[in-house]
Amino acid sequence: MSSPIEINERQYPGIPSSTAIVICLDGSQKEYFEEASKLNLTPNIDSFKKSGEDLLVNSAIPSFTNPNNISIVTGRPSSVHGICGNFFYTPSTGEEVMMNDPQFLRAPTIFQKYYEQGAKIAIVTAKDKLRKLLSHGLKFNESKAICFSSEKSDQANLSENGIENVNKWLGMEVPNVYSQGLSEFVMAAGVKILNEFNPNIMYLSTTDFIQHKYAPGDEVANAFYAMFDRYIGQLNVNNNSIIVTADHGMQAKSRSDGSPNAIFLQDILDETLGKNISKVILPITDPYVVHHGALGSFATVYLSDKSKINDAIEEINKIEDIEVVLTNKEGCAQYDLPTDRMGDIICMSSQNSTIGSAEKAHDLSKLKEPLRSHGGLHEREVPFISNKKINLNDANIKLNNYDAFYHAISGAM
Repeated sequence: MSSPIEINERQYPGIPSSTAIVICLDGSQKEYFEEASKLNLTPNIDSFKKSGEDLLVNSAIPSFTNPNNISIVTGRPSSVHGICGNFFYTPSTGEEVMMNDPQFLRAPTIFQKYYEQGAKIAIVTAKDKLRKLLSHGLKFNESKAICFSSEKSDQANLSENGIENVNKWLGMEVPNVYSQGLSEFVMAAGVKILNEFNPNIMYLSTTDFIQHKYAPGDEVANAFYAMFDRYIGQLNVNNNSIIVTADHGMQAKSRSDGSPNAIFLQDILDETLGKNISKVILPITDPYVVHHGALGSFATVYLSDKSKINDAIEEINKIEDIEVVLTNKEGCAQYDLPTDRMGDIICMSSQNSTIGSAEKAHDLSKLKEPLRSHGGLHEREVPFISNKKINLNDANIKLNNYDAFYHAISGAM
């Protein structure tokens, strides 16, 4: 057994003797598992719940994909690793920058630190936007690391990904980015990598296309979780330790007529404070907006005139469906966010509403189903399902999804 490894001020066990597997099942709240279980579609997950752990934990705020995936793989919140959205705004330059480049990382990943100690690492992500962040610090010329995405699996090569000819190897074509197939590709690749590469640590991160479109209990959603469960059964071998968690939950965010329930905050602030005083930033925004239209439940507001901050807070507090309105200092302290990458005001909406910028800035024509989205407190609680018992020193302390690798590695020793 190797010595403990300190990562971001936490002591992790040494290199595990079996494989420690963490799966981020994007957009999954507990009701998806519960509804599928009622129809006996998830026997493997159900057995985990009985013999291991079936917990509910907090995800990081904002409850979006990038911040939570990076929290999971660093074991720390955004205040430490710096990734607090899919993109951020730089007031001094007026630039809105995608936060998918490793230059924005402020902490090493668990993968990097274990790799440096000789561990074999395998990572498969659905969307390529996460790949460079997840693989930062790994070397792919030593046959000890693999990292690629379903989305760009046909572009994988030995120098950048540690693997080539992925589609031929797996016997699956590149899936449509807006399909269940993107996540199934992740799971199928995980099983094959486990059997052939035998990594010490493996991370599988899916996409929430299904969860954005279908509510828990829907036939399509149930089929997705049945598919997922079949792969879980194939991963649960050789005393491997498996933890299934999520980056965020998902809630219905539409009106009774099916239209998106959105508060266009930029329009409201322009009208009440004047134009060019405020800038509303929506960290959910990324290149994949077909299923959410860049509407989520978290926003941050920058003020060009700092004397207007209290006026802006007063106006936002008048909006019925905005539940949280905090200054930068208050919000970053309460939700472990980096102060320099958040605006002057932090806002979160109610369970069934979203925050937009200006109405004309959102192309909602591609939303074919009633909007389901995430980002706020109502999507924060996520499952934490383990195939093994977890040693919880204090049962009163609620875990976070970013405790997953600590417990998965502990279970694989």
